[in-house]
Amino acid sequence: MLGSTHGTLTTDSRRARVIACGEQPGPAVHGRPAAADDLDVSGRPLYADVPDLDRFFRPESVAVVGASDTEGRPNTGVTRQLVGWAERVGARLHPVHPTRETVFGLPCFPSVAELPEQVDLAVLLVADPLPVIEQLAETKVKFAVVFASGFAETGEAGAAAQERLAAAVARTGRSGVRLLGPNTNLNAFEHFRDDLPGPAIALITQSGHQGRPVFALQELGIRLSHWAPTGNEADLETADFLSYFAERPEVGAIACYVEGLKDGRSFLLAADRAARRGVPVVAVKVGRTETGARTAASHTGKLTGADEVVDAAMRQYGVIRVDGLDELQDTAALLARARPPQADGVVVYSISGGTGAHAADLATAAGLRLPPLSPAKQAELHQWIPEYLNVANPVDNGGHPVGDWRGRKIIDAILDDPAVGVLICPITGPFPPLSDRLVQDLVDAAEQTDKLVCVIWGSPVGTEPAYRDVLLGSSRVATFRTLANCVTAVRAHLDHHRFVSDYHSPFDQAPRTPSPSFRKAQLLIRPGQQLSEHAAKQLLRAYGIRVPREQLVTSAAAAVRAAGLVGYPVVMKASGARIAHKTELGLVKIGLTSASQVRDAYRELTDIARYEGVDLDGVLVCQMVERGVEMVVGVTHDDLFGPTVTVGLGGVLVEVLHDAAVRVPPFGEDQARDMLAELRGRPLLDGVRGRPPADLDALVEVVLRVQRMALELGDDLAELDINPLVVLPWGQGAVALDALAVCR
Repeated sequence: MLGSTHGTLTTDSRRARVIACGEQPGPAVHGRPAAADDLDVSGRPLYADVPDLDRFFRPESVAVVGASDTEGRPNTGVTRQLVGWAERVGARLHPVHPTRETVFGLPCFPSVAELPEQVDLAVLLVADPLPVIEQLAETKVKFAVVFASGFAETGEAGAAAQERLAAAVARTGRSGVRLLGPNTNLNAFEHFRDDLPGPAIALITQSGHQGRPVFALQELGIRLSHWAPTGNEADLETADFLSYFAERPEVGAIACYVEGLKDGRSFLLAADRAARRGVPVVAVKVGRTETGARTAASHTGKLTGADEVVDAAMRQYGVIRVDGLDELQDTAALLARARPPQADGVVVYSISGGTGAHAADLATAAGLRLPPLSPAKQAELHQWIPEYLNVANPVDNGGHPVGDWRGRKIIDAILDDPAVGVLICPITGPFPPLSDRLVQDLVDAAEQTDKLVCVIWGSPVGTEPAYRDVLLGSSRVATFRTLANCVTAVRAHLDHHRFVSDYHSPFDQAPRTPSPSFRKAQLLIRPGQQLSEHAAKQLLRAYGIRVPREQLVTSAAAAVRAAGLVGYPVVMKASGARIAHKTELGLVKIGLTSASQVRDAYRELTDIARYEGVDLDGVLVCQMVERGVEMVVGVTHDDLFGPTVTVGLGGVLVEVLHDAAVRVPPFGEDQARDMLAELRGRPLLDGVRGRPPADLDALVEVVLRVQRMALELGDDLAELDINPLVVLPWGQGAVALDALAVCR
């Protein structure tokens, strides 16, 4: 039902399905039970479970429960569409209704138990699908679609009803019925054209209406193979269809409209499968703003997740995130049909200097590389273009050459340059016969090259023959209506192929067995408590993260002895499980250089703690570390993805600049270095104003060790904050000066 609301429960239906069968909850991988190597150190899957959905999209037999042919009833229109769809896919359709003998001339059966054969797919047009699901399990139906609404999208009572529905599906077992919905629609049973050539787009949407622009691409000659309207995702979810489509040979790209995710891990495993196969995934993910996130959450009943985490997770696995439905259709269409780039150089070619300059600005701002053409290439172009016009890039031909034989020569010469991988030609409006000749030359040239030729047809009319017949009639030219969408799509195209050419699955790098550090760390975990700084640093030591020389003391005399052992100057800090911001309370003393200063500092720290009502386990006497770049490295838990690792500028800057990068474990060294490259303050690590460069290798090592901690401790570690982590000059390492750890 278009425009209806959707709600998805966060219960992992696959896990419920296995538990209901009395099996261990390890997931299936490629249709087989999971082996030990298929699970990470915390027992989570490392590979996507790929459901066999062939019989869903191409069933041999279909039952329509609640079928009707009475005009004016909602079920009649649905039944009529399903009858037509079944004829197109070659399926036998069996109407089911307790009081009818025939529906649209087909024999009707009173219940699913009396169907003449085992069916692959049952479409339920009933208000209460639960009793029917239980009957379907007995008849070995493979798939069921529930259109009914009134489930998790409506509140607690509906969510409880959806839980019962999901539990009924789970009880059917691993080989039982799989459910699409509830609260889904007819999008899976649309009329997909079979006369269009080339790779296809497969579409996944959680709101059926939002997929219409992509579906309409068929009218522009772009093939669509499947549409999965996932609805409330009580069982089958976005990740299932993503994994399935990634394996389909006819699918050139997958387009998604996502309001919320049922399970972040499942989504990443599916995205990983697509990345391994080199299949581009383009997604609109709602929730960039607080208003959007709140609205999406109420619309879907699913978690939208912290947007910066969603963004980072999608980048990790090569999912291309766009904002608008127009960007979704244009980017998916280009990625589905374009051949791999031979070079990343982009040339803008136009008949106007102003048009070329504008296009070059937008392309450069989008991150595209516009290399100047070589002097030899410019000299070649000036054979056909007047000398006073710029041909370095962008190339301005002045207009007249496109009207004769010179136009094709210019295009071929540009495409012949080995540094050029993409030609972008903006045509701001029709000006026949010149624009007609230009369009034909571009199409003819595109047929003779493996390089990408993009045309922006700027006319708002869109009925011109040059556009409707010539450009849209070409499978080799990528045609856009706006320059912004063109450069967005081209950037995505180049980024995707760069990404997959060097893709190493993070899941292949995930630890399978606990490290010796894990056993040490387990002894330090205090469930439900915040650790003192001293205890938190012991946790860091267990994972090989360097901390300053320090001692925990409980008297002024012991503090003096400790200072002598640590070495002056020293820092003294109050240590207790409930102290979060010591500096603000005056519980830190730095630069102490004598025994008398240490004694006075001890008394002052304990007096302040007593006055503030802070319980201490002692006072830390620490080595003072002065030189280096202050960073922060931490672990938090995201509602969708679980543990996340953050690195950013530390000290007081962490709350002022908010300059941080985040990743979802597991990830490798390359991703850790990419995190540093994303920081606006990255130049500080390279050394500024005469300071030496910081030890980047040591910082990366800390990030990876913190990731290992997050993976192994899992839910036991609710939060970790190393701030500051002082990164010393190159070759000298990094030292965690302070740490906060919260246990679940």
